Amino acid sequence: MSQLADLKGYVSYALDCTRFRLVRDESDVENEELVFAPEMAHQIFGESESIFGYRDLKIEIMASAGPLDLYFDISYAKKVEELQTEGLKADDVEKSLASIVENASYYTNLDEFKRVHASKTPSFRPVGTKVDEFKHPLDGPEPGSRTFEVYVSSAEDAEYMKFHTRLEMFSFWYIDGFSRVEIDPLWLFFTVYERYELENNNGSVEGDVSNVRYATVGYVSVYQYYSYPNKVRPRISQILILPPFQKLGIATRLIKHSTYDYFRKKDNITDITFEEPIEAIQHIRSVVDARRCKQLPAFTREKLLAGFSKEMLHAARETYLINPKQCRVVYEILRLGVTDLDNEEQYRAYRLEVKKRLNMNYSRHRRDLARAKKRGVDVTAAMCGLPSVSERIESLNAEYKEVEEIYGQVLQKLLAEH
Repeated sequence: MSQLADLKGYVSYALDCTRFRLVRDESDVENEELVFAPEMAHQIFGESESIFGYRDLKIEIMASAGPLDLYFDISYAKKVEELQTEGLKADDVEKSLASIVENASYYTNLDEFKRVHASKTPSFRPVGTKVDEFKHPLDGPEPGSRTFEVYVSSAEDAEYMKFHTRLEMFSFWYIDGFSRVEIDPLWLFFTVYERYELENNNGSVEGDVSNVRYATVGYVSVYQYYSYPNKVRPRISQILILPPFQKLGIATRLIKHSTYDYFRKKDNITDITFEEPIEAIQHIRSVVDARRCKQLPAFTREKLLAGFSKEMLHAARETYLINPKQCRVVYEILRLGVTDLDNEEQYRAYRLEVKKRLNMNYSRHRRDLARAKKRGVDVTAAMCGLPSVSERIESLNAEYKEVEEIYGQVLQKLLAEH
């Protein structure tokens, strides 16, 4: 028992012992202010996100800010093999890290990493076609702004994909259920970079090209699905903004302008969809789409209170490439905004319409089972698996409350803009 108790001290929580740093200048290697943490580690170290076999384990992952050449440093005070553990071995941390890096292209020697960083960073430039540029005000008291550029690249571009495999390493730590994309010409990547200039202390002229550097910010991956009969339906699959660049409105920019402006110029786009967006991305999407549709004649107060319509579907798709499912969400948000919550009849009508949509799959499933029973199929087991009417009503009320709360947050964001 005492031996088992001793081994507990050799279990590390991956999220606590792993640190990241983006390196622009060699001095950044020691800059603690640049450190940021991962959000998840189950895709690297298993569901428990724990690492066995080390005491005081530290995992340092550095990347050159532009080309993203990687450096791994694994250190610890003691390793479990140093104890008498009857064959228990420590987890192979480096092997786990190497599994998420294409072709094991990383460094474990700091001096070598510094040399590679110094040689590649000055000449690093974005790959692909530039499709957007925008600025963000600096947070500090000094005047100025940060400049960001967005470039689109295809999976057919071998040079870009070699770079993208390094960028994807971060996705395992920040995108749940992430898997690498296959080489397919229908994949497009909108990659964001910050363009900056070195401090002018060498007598160089401001704007000198040799002084320009790029730092990688994140990316959006989009798959271009076929849409009958001769169109394309782009689906936004993954969005990653590295932590040092979050809360700057970059994800909003990518959804609202970069990807949207790119596709709306094409005449063969049906609409734009999202692949199971996380809550934060869906919130941004809903704010953007609700703001746009609010200005359309199809979404006036009178028409919203009259109910969801084909006119809304047509206007949202034709004007802003909003797909039907998202159009319904936008309608419900905007209708809540014009509903008098003190008017019981008006508020009840709204709740019933939203609940009807939330209950659609459940109702369809019950109808399908009823039809199967009429055909002589034994559906007893399936019917037993369904919640009772009272249980479903309770569940539906809870679902509705959650939806209304989310919609309220979107409406608050819209009101704050005025």
